[in-house]
Amino acid sequence: MVAQRRVLLLGEGNFSFAASLSGDAGTSIVATCYESEEEVSARGRAAENIQRLRERGAEVMFSVDCTRLKDYFFPAKREFDCIYFNFPHCGRKAGVVKNRELLSHFFHSCAEVLTEEGEIHVALCNGQGGTPADQPRREWHNSWQIVAVAAGAGFILSNVQPFKAETIHGYKCTGYRSQDKSFCIEGALNHIFTRSMPLAYFKPMTCEIELESRRISFQVPQVLVDKINRGFLEVNSNHPVQTVKEKLTAVLSQAFPLQSIDYCLSLLFQGHLNGVCHSNIFWIVLSPEETPSTEEMASGRANAILFSHVDFYRDTDDNVQEGCQIAKQYCLRPSLLPHAQAVIKSAAFVPGTLYVFSGPVFRKCLISPYSMPVFHEMVFVCAVNRGTENSCIEMLVDKIKNSIHSLHQTVSGFPLTISLQKATCSETTELNDFAAFESQLSKVQYFLCMEVDTLDSSEKCSCVGVIRTAPYELASSDFVIVSASLNLDLIAMLLCGIQDWRMLWTSDTRFLRQFPRGELRLFKSFSLYPPSYVHDVSFWVPDGEQFDEAAFHTIVRQVSGEMVASIQLIDSFHQSETGRKSLCYRVAFQSCDKALSRREAVAMQLLCREELKQRLRVALR
Repeated sequence: MVAQRRVLLLGEGNFSFAASLSGDAGTSIVATCYESEEEVSARGRAAENIQRLRERGAEVMFSVDCTRLKDYFFPAKREFDCIYFNFPHCGRKAGVVKNRELLSHFFHSCAEVLTEEGEIHVALCNGQGGTPADQPRREWHNSWQIVAVAAGAGFILSNVQPFKAETIHGYKCTGYRSQDKSFCIEGALNHIFTRSMPLAYFKPMTCEIELESRRISFQVPQVLVDKINRGFLEVNSNHPVQTVKEKLTAVLSQAFPLQSIDYCLSLLFQGHLNGVCHSNIFWIVLSPEETPSTEEMASGRANAILFSHVDFYRDTDDNVQEGCQIAKQYCLRPSLLPHAQAVIKSAAFVPGTLYVFSGPVFRKCLISPYSMPVFHEMVFVCAVNRGTENSCIEMLVDKIKNSIHSLHQTVSGFPLTISLQKATCSETTELNDFAAFESQLSKVQYFLCMEVDTLDSSEKCSCVGVIRTAPYELASSDFVIVSASLNLDLIAMLLCGIQDWRMLWTSDTRFLRQFPRGELRLFKSFSLYPPSYVHDVSFWVPDGEQFDEAAFHTIVRQVSGEMVASIQLIDSFHQSETGRKSLCYRVAFQSCDKALSRREAVAMQLLCREELKQRLRVALR
């Protein structure tokens, strides 16, 4: 027997809305109002509606305060699947501030009686909500700021629909200035809220691996704790990046003898990559552990990567900045190219075979919607006869284009353009962080760019891959290496219309539910119009030091738990008398998948100031 859906209606004026919903055999209705039964029964048709509700098995309650809901129900009866509150108002001429307070208490009260996957429906008159869905939209300070108010109780706005009173049989709004009069509901909106995942505060994590016949461990940089062991590319994963990888592999295997090498790729790289900026790397301090036992070696467990949480914190970034020798340093791999180069130099390398590597790589970068400190890279490497490299590149790019177009056709009808651009010095800065970093690694011949022409796309043309050629050093000079590096995360984002890379890494199950195994869909956000809280931070840069902007952004990422959408330099000032330099940044705290309240944003901003002062040694202004 299927359990009945329990629905709670609050603030009913004449119970006409509740009466219109009653009668569904699969729904159990509890209809309430703030006034007494004597007061309500005097309103037009209210007594008739109440009688109809009771005849249909609904429960009718009076004198119910929407800010203290748990007080009216026994514990076993407190969980509702849906709560409706149509046109809430404090009464009379209450202003926006008092109505915001009412909503705030209401949402906190709902949190105590709503099921985990339940919904809260709040209908508001046009303009009251303060969201872009209102037409016309009121000034923010003159609205009820409903999304920000709900965030304070842990709810996100998941949908907005027109409130079509004409489709609700027998419904008549009432309560204009606490009277039995109708009010204007033309253009009214129904706001649907759901629970948010709580803000995450991750414990420090250690990673233990087998390296050069030794068991070693290292502390994962705090900003990567929730990203380093996600398993997006596992065989049974239905994550979009895995779908893109599978499609690319399948299409390329039709044109090339293909060998996939996704196993035993070390997370660490020793030394310093030539040409790569030191501040773009996640440097690691190793801690030698005990040698693995014979049983572990025989079972293969020693080669596995083990993760565990620890109860202490050590700042590996500071250890590096304070003078560790680069020659003895390890970093989290910023690229899979070193793995490809190792295979090229091995005796098992066969010219004509396309070798494929894939896995997450880690790079410090500035905060922006399409830049990420970790993404899944896919590298293709093939040795071809000198003089045939251009035809190899043409075939490789053609197959990549075909596979991406094939995926795009299943997602949307928006035009998709994939182009191959010759690399020049000027283009490197015009594309994106991915292209700029790849150009640091080694010389790039071509950039592979994608453009999806959508109405709301903020990224018109993105570099999603690079093509390189290099002489085949260890064999006959008749061979040339052709390699391609693709950013799988960025391709998946552009194909699925995901506007913020943080959403690609969300732990909210509502994200993966949208992508059935092996399929891509146009992503529909489950958190609409998230509130943004802007804070400015200004400081003096330490005398004689070059300010590390990548480190600044990384600290903000860590402290906020990725709750920052953008950082903008708004002022740079040089004091002529002392030669000191002052910088002022505008930081916009905003979550793409969780409820973020103003109080939480303020706490993050204060913590951010302290961390900047301690770790970058700046003098706050």
